Amino acid sequence: MKVLIVHNSYQKHGGEDAVVEGESRQLECHGHKVIQFRRHNDAFKQIAPWAVFSSGLAAVWSREAHSQISNLLQAETPDIVHCHNTFPLISPSIYYACADAHIPVVQTLHNYRLLCPKATLFRDGGVCESCLRTPVALPGILHACYRNSILQTSVAATMLAVHSSLRTWQQKIAVFIAVSQFVRAKFIQGGLPAERIVVKPNFSPLPPAGKAINESYALFVGRLCVEKGPSLLVEAWKRLAQPVRLYIAGDGPLKAEVECEVRRAGLANVTFLGQLPTAEIMAWIRGASFIVLPSLWFEGCPMTVIEAYACGVPVIASRLGTLEEIVLQDETGLLFPANDAARLAELVDWAWSHPAALKEMGRRAHVEYQRNYTVEKNYSRLMAIYEDAIAAA
Repeated sequence: MKVLIVHNSYQKHGGEDAVVEGESRQLECHGHKVIQFRRHNDAFKQIAPWAVFSSGLAAVWSREAHSQISNLLQAETPDIVHCHNTFPLISPSIYYACADAHIPVVQTLHNYRLLCPKATLFRDGGVCESCLRTPVALPGILHACYRNSILQTSVAATMLAVHSSLRTWQQKIAVFIAVSQFVRAKFIQGGLPAERIVVKPNFSPLPPAGKAINESYALFVGRLCVEKGPSLLVEAWKRLAQPVRLYIAGDGPLKAEVECEVRRAGLANVTFLGQLPTAEIMAWIRGASFIVLPSLWFEGCPMTVIEAYACGVPVIASRLGTLEEIVLQDETGLLFPANDAARLAELVDWAWSHPAALKEMGRRAHVEYQRNYTVEKNYSRLMAIYEDAIAAA
């Protein structure tokens, strides 16, 4: 099979980029020909100030991307086009090029971009669904949700309004891949056709064998931004009845603020590791007693959970959205009410005092990984989706 992968990469490499790269390698390893159509948000660094308006229009409809994809489809004649992210440099114009070439499109719903200008359904420290099913995302524009900019939010909102009115998503995409049942339900609520949304979670290869960190500790891995809950994490650590060692791996806009909170609280048992290469992160995950995800937003299918399961490590997470679905209470981890630092502290204290129970949860976590999140499971599901999309077309 010949597959065209379409993806607009982010300035900060994250889980979505990793999934795109992993699936591309997977397809090539199974003998499929993979063609890449990629753009990178670093291109914005080269855009002149007077070109901002035209680049905003291109996010709604890029004539350049439409032409390039049309030429690529004619030259390569792929069996299927698999889109991941098209915002802002590629645009939905490419779906029309694929339709003109009679080549089916599969779209993975990694985030909530088709429902929310910010793509997170998150505002002012909590879940926000004000723009869900609105003709124009005026609340998002008024609150400057995307990059704290009314102008940039207006661009994203215009893209959504134009293509919702054109019914682009309903008419030009053969199959949508939701990364969890929760995400599927949210997009059905947002107006996408239920019969064309299938669920395929993210995946992770087994981590390479290696020596783990030789101490007991809890671990947070993720971007240090409001929606990931790092401040809640620090607040919980202030309340602990025992000095649990915590390592924080990651970088982000809140790093300096969270580091300051830790210093003010005198938390000598909290250490920041910064941004680490994947191999080092896996070593830290492999050695952890448990992973903590205090997220305040509707996560998609976080790679951290899957990587923890691959390493046989349990997870303590917010009872919110997909996390409630994939972290199995008292089996592969523990759940606490979102934004509840006191309850999180209680669970951390309990987990630290019950190593045998944690070890059993870790064993079950690895069983869950083998059942749902391996490379092989992902490949078989992906091929079934491709074949169904081609048959339907």
